[in-house]
Amino acid sequence: MSLLDLNRASTLSVIARLGAAEPPLTLSLETTMNRIAAGWLLACCGLVPVRVAIAQRPTGMAMLDSSTLKDQHALQVFLKVVEDNIVTAAEAMPADKYGFAPTDGEFRGVRTFGRQVKHLAATNYILAAAALGQDPPVDAGDEAGPDAVRTKDEVLSYLKGSFAALGKAIAAIGDHAIAVRTSPISPLQGGSATRLALTVEALIHSFDHYGQMVVYLRLNGVVPPASRP
Repeated sequence: MSLLDLNRASTLSVIARLGAAEPPLTLSLETTMNRIAAGWLLACCGLVPVRVAIAQRPTGMAMLDSSTLKDQHALQVFLKVVEDNIVTAAEAMPADKYGFAPTDGEFRGVRTFGRQVKHLAATNYILAAAALGQDPPVDAGDEAGPDAVRTKDEVLSYLKGSFAALGKAIAAIGDHAIAVRTSPISPLQGGSATRLALTVEALIHSFDHYGQMVVYLRLNGVVPPASRP
């Protein structure tokens, strides 16, 4: 079995535990998926130290059991890889192409590149807020993001902030003092809306849109940084 197959099997096993549907395959390249698989498998096997997870634990939070720490740290590794791929892709697209949307083929009504990134980030903020028992940001809109965020620099700042919000949600895994809320944008309702489940959902959603970002980049002659030699 290839590393790509192992990554998919590992991811699907986590989703099965959470009661969520199988994540769709994206258009990302095998090189990117292999990097994610390596980090995921190392973390899940306990080969990566858990010092990062412990250091980021909120003040006053009780000690976590080893299984929870492993889950938490695995998600932090996964978050880092997904964030790096998406942020570098967003940085690689020229500013004057943020308004680009494909027109050839079945692309009628699709989001522009900039709106794709804002939507991805807004969803991160909404799901992170639910995982932390908070109201969704008022400017997240209908998963579209703030109207005031328009330029490439503004979109990038909004995107990076959304991953920071997910990092806080992951750091709070195992903190039973913080209630988890359901989110209307999530298929996880009732008891299935755990903090772990909501953060995994956000990462799956983010990487789904990364696949679309890759298409937009290549249509403009830009090789995604994660796919470069």
